[in-house]
Amino acid sequence: MKPTLVLVGRPNVGKSTLFNRLTRSRDAIVADMPGLTRDRHYGHGKLGRKPYLVVDTGGFEPLVKDGILHEMARQTEQAIAEADAVIFVVDGRSGLTPHDKEIANKLRRLERPVFVAVNKAEGMNSGMVEADFHELGLGEPNAISAAHGEGVRGLVDLALESFPEPEEEEEKSSAVRVAIVGRPNVGKSTMINTLLGEERVIAFDAPGTTRDSIEIDFERNGRQYVLVDTAGMRKRGKVFESIEKFSVVKTLKAIEDANVVILMVDAQADVSDQDAHIADFIVQSGRALVVAVNKWDGLDTYVREQTRQTLQRKLKFLDFAKFHFVSARENIGLEALFRSVDSAYAAAMTKLSTPRLARVLADAVAKQAPAKHGLFRPKPRYAHQGGSNPPIIVVHGNAVDQITDSYRRYLEHTFREAFKLQGTPLRIQFVTSKNPFADRDKK
Repeated sequence: MKPTLVLVGRPNVGKSTLFNRLTRSRDAIVADMPGLTRDRHYGHGKLGRKPYLVVDTGGFEPLVKDGILHEMARQTEQAIAEADAVIFVVDGRSGLTPHDKEIANKLRRLERPVFVAVNKAEGMNSGMVEADFHELGLGEPNAISAAHGEGVRGLVDLALESFPEPEEEEEKSSAVRVAIVGRPNVGKSTMINTLLGEERVIAFDAPGTTRDSIEIDFERNGRQYVLVDTAGMRKRGKVFESIEKFSVVKTLKAIEDANVVILMVDAQADVSDQDAHIADFIVQSGRALVVAVNKWDGLDTYVREQTRQTLQRKLKFLDFAKFHFVSARENIGLEALFRSVDSAYAAAMTKLSTPRLARVLADAVAKQAPAKHGLFRPKPRYAHQGGSNPPIIVVHGNAVDQITDSYRRYLEHTFREAFKLQGTPLRIQFVTSKNPFADRDKK
């Protein structure tokens, strides 16, 4: 299981910039103003030798007792409670502040490693910029520049040093692991109870009922499944109470371990940014996906149409997934939902014929050739499968590394239609053939 690094610090010290550096993305909004990040952001760490998850938090105000700052602090405290290691980000140009000391007092009570990252240290003497922060009593400070990447790789390797190298995956059972994820009170536990025909997990009309992830063996139509009800905060160290039903970090790990994910959305509530964040993480993880829009039975025709439009607008990047409008309580639509689960799993694990891949690629290029890049036009020549779960298609040719994102999407749509790959993300990798005359030209 991947370790989790949580970024903590007062507002405007560069946590989101560091998050983007660690994930090699621009997922977290960055601007020169405090308090921009409020909710947690999470992603796969892509900098360093070992795999890990990284969580960006809002500015930490531990002494504020109400308002939005209190809610942000509570989110941060929950993320800290779930962390395997904490990176405490401070501002090297502002120096040590009383606010930093308040946060350090909180972090010193933790039973997990804390690493001090002295950010914005570019162009400064590292020894001098680190000197003030020894006073925090959290070990050796580490001067970095998140914006320029200086010292970041060394910090990550240090934070992950005590965690073991990832082991080769053990052979998994034939049972399909299905993780059911979603916001508080969308009906995840109710769905599991309906599927099992018994009150196997507690379902109650209040967020926070489920307190830990529960795995349940389940057989349906002769096929074995493991249902994973993603749930509340695990009791690790001091647990900070929260209205959120599930721990985001624990949900992320359940997604990574799953074969198929059912994303549950409440039809009677607006689709939130949290729904979109979780959905995006599912896509990044390459997991097969089915969307269950629950509580559909309680809506009239007008509201249903409005809900469909909202889902299409906010979750339009899930166009590869099947949407089902269900009622977990009344057992409406669950049979069709599980047919899509089976189809999504089959699509994720499918074996693609190399001759047929080549034919589909040739037909796609004949129908619409890639746009020119300068004087030359990329020439895709042949394709083969590079992996499964999710399916990976490797396209070889001349100058294919210059193919545009829009043409990549065109090829993805073409392959998906040809091989009926609904329900799973699809990855396309381009490999440019070596120019046999390159060395001759140099001579």
